Amino acid sequence: MTQAIRRGGGTTRIKNPTAPKVLPTLRSAEMARDGLEDDAMIRGVQYEGTPFVALTAEAVEMEGCTFDSSRFTGTRLIRSQFSDCRFTTCDFAEVGAQDVSLIRCAVSGSRFTGSSWRSGTFRDVRMENCVIAPGLFRHMKLYAVVFTDCKMAGADFQGAEMHNVKFEGCDLTGAQWANCQVGIARFENCTLIDVGGGASLKGATVQGPGQMELALSLAREAGILFE
Repeated sequence: MTQAIRRGGGTTRIKNPTAPKVLPTLRSAEMARDGLEDDAMIRGVQYEGTPFVALTAEAVEMEGCTFDSSRFTGTRLIRSQFSDCRFTTCDFAEVGAQDVSLIRCAVSGSRFTGSSWRSGTFRDVRMENCVIAPGLFRHMKLYAVVFTDCKMAGADFQGAEMHNVKFEGCDLTGAQWANCQVGIARFENCTLIDVGGGASLKGATVQGPGQMELALSLAREAGILFE
């Protein structure tokens, strides 16, 4: 398990996300009763290739569901929650999510290009091999979240809260961090070229080539020139 150094000495372990609790057998989705609609409460459903495109839905609760190659393109979600869900090769491009939470969720091979997630919560979430370039996560609260091998150039985490968050092998070129609040965060073998607001990452641990890249970004913002 990864360890990060806590200020004042001692070590603090970065908490790994709790895996989704999904039943081994799920019923297949029936769109007449399992669609993405206001106030929907859906549990234990398997969605395959389902189009949730250009919809608007509020106060949705989905629990213990799986989504394979489902498309949420251009959909707007408000005050909704997905818990104990798995998303595989899904498309969240241009999704607008306001006050939306992912709790104990795993996301792999999915696309978030141009998506906007504001003022919600990611708790116990693992994202692997996802394209999140660019993606907006302003004022999000991230607890026990791991991003692995994700393309996140230009991602915007301004004003976000990060506690027990790890980035592994991610491209974070040009990512924005102004006014984010860091509890425990770790960057391992990530690209951190030309990031903005890097001073707000105070308390984070950086391992690998991103160390020098982040240092150069901080120097640039401080007006230091290297000749």
